[in-house]
Amino acid sequence: MKRAEGAEIGEILAILELLAAEAPPSELEDLVRRARASGLEADALSRLERAEYLASRVHAQLSRRQQREAGLSALVDVARELTLPYDLDALLNTITRRTRTLLGLDMSYITFRDAAAGDSYVRTSDGHASALTVGYRVPYSSGIGDEAITSSVPVWSPDYLSDERMRHSDVLDEVVRAEGLRAIIAAPLLFGDDAFGVLYAAGRNIRHFTVGDVSLMSSLGALAAVAIERTRTLERSHADVISLRSDSSQTASLLGEFRRLNELHTSLVDHALAGNSLNSLVTEVAGILGGAVLVRDVEHRPLAAHGTVPTADGTEVLRACQTAATRRTPVAVADGTWVVPVTAGNEELGVLLLRPDEPLDESGAPLLGMAAQSVAVLLQVQRGEEAAASSFRDELFEDLLAAPHRPTKQFIQRARRLGIDLERPHVVVVIRPEGGAQGRAAGWAASYARRMHGFRSIQSGCIALLLPATDASASARAVSAELTPLLGHPVTVGAAGPVSDPGLVQQAHQEALRCLDALVSLDSVGAYASPEDLGFLGVLLSDNRDAAGFITATIGPILDYDAQRMTELTRTLDAYFAAGGSPTHAAEALHVHPNTVSRRLERIADLLGADWLKPERALEVQVALRLQRAHALLRHKDGGRPAAHADSSGQ
Repeated sequence: MKRAEGAEIGEILAILELLAAEAPPSELEDLVRRARASGLEADALSRLERAEYLASRVHAQLSRRQQREAGLSALVDVARELTLPYDLDALLNTITRRTRTLLGLDMSYITFRDAAAGDSYVRTSDGHASALTVGYRVPYSSGIGDEAITSSVPVWSPDYLSDERMRHSDVLDEVVRAEGLRAIIAAPLLFGDDAFGVLYAAGRNIRHFTVGDVSLMSSLGALAAVAIERTRTLERSHADVISLRSDSSQTASLLGEFRRLNELHTSLVDHALAGNSLNSLVTEVAGILGGAVLVRDVEHRPLAAHGTVPTADGTEVLRACQTAATRRTPVAVADGTWVVPVTAGNEELGVLLLRPDEPLDESGAPLLGMAAQSVAVLLQVQRGEEAAASSFRDELFEDLLAAPHRPTKQFIQRARRLGIDLERPHVVVVIRPEGGAQGRAAGWAASYARRMHGFRSIQSGCIALLLPATDASASARAVSAELTPLLGHPVTVGAAGPVSDPGLVQQAHQEALRCLDALVSLDSVGAYASPEDLGFLGVLLSDNRDAAGFITATIGPILDYDAQRMTELTRTLDAYFAAGGSPTHAAEALHVHPNTVSRRLERIADLLGADWLKPERALEVQVALRLQRAHALLRHKDGGRPAAHADSSGQ
């Protein structure tokens, strides 16, 4: 028996030794096979097979980790390679070659948009067989590339020619068919708001791209766009340099300064593209400019800092931030602090504050612009990586709104893959920005949804959010409080929920829209509300129309009091309103003394609260009394069967 145990331990140690030596799984299987042939006891053999299974899992995990590390290393290598000095053709060839090899596909190509001709043309390709040659033109409004530019994120198809979601064209389909392509993924080449082209990768077999593939393609697109724009800028700069060389010695001096600035600009952009953090880039900027640097986002929240800017929260600096964002130029403050807008195209990304150790000379202003641009490049790269995952979240929310009758389990599983539990209570918040600020509000909503672990969708000019929460009114208030200062004017917000079933999300969305429409109809643009905030209007707006619940919430204490003590507070309250609020006339109708009515009204105030006679509360109480009488009448006509909790008073 001891010899058998010793043999078992020896075999397990052998498995661990093979695992430590990174031996292939086949050697582990051979070891178990030999042990099985040696006549090892069944229990020992079972434990040995369990050890072999666990070792195989460890081996697989190590392999996946090595693959991820290799992918990240390859992406860093690409980023470094794209920062090398190229002419445009060499750069494009490098991009397509690395894209094809990184994704393991058969072909990669880049198209540029030609606004004058109204179409796109192939600028370079790698791995093509015949048809997709340089200069080949394809129409704007068709194909997977147009979808990628429209959505600003990578778009893919496992089998393009048979994919009915895409807008096909005969010209493009003919080329795809001639090349024998099946799976295609496309990433937009964006620099700021300028979508100047598309980066494609394609294979000649059907392939379903993973989230990792899409994220990698998004990063490659962002890097390629920056590198192409940088090379274009450098080529234009080089042409300027050639013309400047023909000028005087003053021109030579200016050229030297330009080269210095260009080197600094290249250094900063390279630093941004090398995978460094924003804090690392800010430290580099502070060293070049000589001073304290602070970067804030569009909501004035600090993102990164080096040193201290003493007047960062001063009134003059905040005014300068607004001026710099409006003019798109650096603004100097009296104490020497510089405020520089961080922008990408027409989009405001944030602001850079510099408190220099020494006053800036003439070269300082261009340096400020270059520093802000390098920050913008890094923020855009980070945004591109986030957008790949964000598109899957938005697509899930849109499916919940468009197809709520799909299997609930399917939605729950898709949400769990994104780290969200749809079985927890969620509320729907609908935002209607006023004054044409939807673009800025939509960007904020995407960021807010990520921070709150929720979803965002844009439907018919309104921005919808699905947020984990139990109080719809509180969620609407929080959204209004954060978005209103950002836009500089109020926004109208409706909310509904909570719901814990994906199938009820569309219903909650409709209720939130009705709340929003009710606010507009009530001339309350810029306010926020949920069905509960609207009182009896909420009962009318709700799909459930829970009249019994409204009665209980409004006059339930009085009904319970009458039922427990055989009193007539409900009847007295009815008579009081019927008498126009006169205790004397109510006493006459009830055939009691006015003092009795007064004492009953005091008891009613104790039960409902001292504000029950305020116009809004009084209206809700009267509506509840009417509904209560209707419920009692229906119960009477139905043979005395209880209609609701509100009938417990016996009225």
